This record gives sequence, structure tokens and C-alpha cells, in this order.
Amino acid sequence: MRATGATATLPVLGQIKLHEDVSARLAGARILSATVRFERGRWFVSFTVEQDVQRPRATRPGDVIGIDLGIKTLAVLSDGTEIPNPRHLGAALRKVRRAARTVSRRQGPDRRTGQRPSNRWRRASARLGGLHARVADVRTDSIHKLTTNVARTYAAVVIEDLNVAGMVKNRRLARSVADASFGEIRRQLAYKIEWHGGTLVVADRWFASSKTCSECGAVRAKLTLSERTYVCDVCAMTMDRDVNAALNLAQYGRNQLRIAASGAEIENGRGADRKTGPARQVAVKRQPGTAPAGQTGTVPSQDGTAA
Repeated sequence: MRATGATATLPVLGQIKLHEDVSARLAGARILSATVRFERGRWFVSFTVEQDVQRPRATRPGDVIGIDLGIKTLAVLSDGTEIPNPRHLGAALRKVRRAARTVSRRQGPDRRTGQRPSNRWRRASARLGGLHARVADVRTDSIHKLTTNVARTYAAVVIEDLNVAGMVKNRRLARSVADASFGEIRRQLAYKIEWHGGTLVVADRWFASSKTCSECGAVRAKLTLSERTYVCDVCAMTMDRDVNAALNLAQYGRNQLRIAASGAEIENGRGADRKTGPARQVAVKRQPGTAPAGQTGTVPSQDGTAA
């Protein structure tokens, strides 16, 4: 098994042509295995190699950056940098819908009757698959550029532990949340920051980054999605809600790194294991002559005297 130039020699398959020259990438590497797969109408071969790679350290090793992910703006950094949400699927949605309608009008396969798809259905289905593949490729490329730039610049990055599975249950936001790929951003940041010798801090899921004032630390009881500007009820600080959340995440990361440096252990940022909710009332069977739950004072006994 070997790969030189734009060709690769694989077991069983023999010599095959490659779309790109791999000589520079595989220079000095020992090929361990190769995986061939068919994806999105094209054949790919992936090489597993053993190679020494030297990656530079972050250019700003002393900075702790907080990243607030969202739909309106894909990412807001605590230093004020904003990365707009490209909305790749939304931009291509018109073409995707038209291609999907074309596929639905063609004679497709039917397992129950054994009907074979028509050639027109095959062509229309291939076009629809190509549009989805294009959206996925462009999204992956933009996320790689974002995460690579962050990992190369900052040594300590703080992100939220978002409940993506719960967010996609909202029928109004499901498509936008899936198109933003919050989980993929976190996955790429995890290994790229490790490559460059940095630290990734994941804020507790119940940390109120958006509701907390980054100036005085006061926490608002309620903050709707329509409120894009955060106004503190205590110190009257006014700031964009995403920038405020990113600043809180950065401070959360500094606190966690300080605690980790001291060797102490905590359960999470709030000191609680789960979300704090209103107190529940539990029904308890009351014995005769005792006060009802939640009440104090004297209760008449069975013989009419005060107990």
C-alpha cells in the first residue's frame, strides 16, 4: 500500500488515480491503512498514517476568550468580534425545494410492487443529493475556518454546554439550529485547541450567561429571545446580549482556571448539580391532632382542648 503523486496503490483495487497530489501531505509518513468509501456521488480514500506533526502554540497564550453561539449571529467573542451566521441551508432552500418537488413527480422505486425507478427519477434524485452535499460541504468548510482561527489565536476558550437535542424540538428554530451545527463547532474546537496546547472550558449547562450582568453580576429573573439588548435592573448597564453573555463566559473560564490551578474541586459553576426550580409541595398524610403541613400554631385535639 503506497501513495505517490496523484495515484495510490491499494490491495485488491490496485493502482487508482486521485483527484489531488498527496506527495506533500504524506511526505515522511508511514501509511498504516486506507479506507475507501462512496459518499455524495464520489469515491473517497482516507489514509491512516503515522507522522510527526509540529503545531505552533496559540498566538495569544495569556487571553481567555468566551464564545457565545447563536442563530442570529453564529458566534460572538468576548473581545467584541462577531461572526455572522451564513445560513447555508437557508440560502439554498429555494433550489432544494424545487429539486425535491421534481423528485416527487418522477416515478420512483416501490418495494411493495417491485417497481424500479425511472431514469428521470435517478437524475432528479442525484441533483437533489448534490444540492444537499453542496450545503454540507460549504458548512463544514466555514466551521473549519472558524474553529482553526480560534484555536490558533487563543490558548483558553470558553463555550457553553448547549442542549442541542432540546433546542431542535422547537419547531420554529429546529432548522436554524441544525444549520448552525453547534455540536460540530464544539467537537472541532475540542481537538484543535488540544493540538495547539490550549484549554477548552465548557461552562455548566445551567450557567446563566445571558441573564447575568457582566458589570455587577446581578441576575435577571427572565430574559426573552426578543430582547437583543441587555439592560441591567441594578446598575443600568446596557449592552448587546450576546456580547454580555460572551463576557460572562470569559469570566467563568478565568474562575475555573484559577480553581484548577489551586487544586480545588467544585461540582460546577453554580455549586448545584441541576437547575433550581420552585419548591414542590409533597402530600403527606396528617395524623389526627397535628398541624397541617406548612402551618404552625395550636390545633384543637379530639377532646376539644388545645394541643
